[in-house]
Amino acid sequence: MASKTKTKAAKKVPAPAKTAAAAPAPAGEDWFNTSFTDLRRQMDRLFDSFAGGWHLPSIGAPLAMPRWAEGTIAVQFDVSETDDSYEISAELPGLEEKDVEVSLEGDLLTVKGEKKAESEKKKKDYYVMERHYGAFRRSFRLPETVDDSKIKASFDKGVLHLTLPKAAEAKRKAKKIEISRA
Repeated sequence: MASKTKTKAAKKVPAPAKTAAAAPAPAGEDWFNTSFTDLRRQMDRLFDSFAGGWHLPSIGAPLAMPRWAEGTIAVQFDVSETDDSYEISAELPGLEEKDVEVSLEGDLLTVKGEKKAESEKKKKDYYVMERHYGAFRRSFRLPETVDDSKIKASFDKGVLHLTLPKAAEAKRKAKKIEISRA
């Protein structure tokens, strides 16, 4: 009698679809270094497109700022208008009145300042000295309606406030004009 043996039929698994051949990735640490270097080159090209260039530092090195940005302070100015004047104010923490200069040349109002600060700590087992410095300069083109002989500036608790009065002819009140049916 013939023995009956059951054989399992092999199950066919579809092969994955072939895609466009990609370059084989380098193995191990070489892959990381190659990828990181490529990324670095792309980032350098991106930052080079900014004025003056702004290169990424090597790992552990400080960020290299472009020359035009070294020692600058970012100051925000608030400008508003009232019926009688234009008002300009700026918060200047760490600066004193003597550190700020306001000038008017023609119709160009310029506000500039410089901050210099040093701190020194000496203890038995350490010595720390820090220096902070920076400057800012901002100019505003004034409208013809400003009476430049009456501009006033005040400085109180780190806030610069400028008042630029409007000339008398500029203060005329607005008049509402009624609209009638045609």
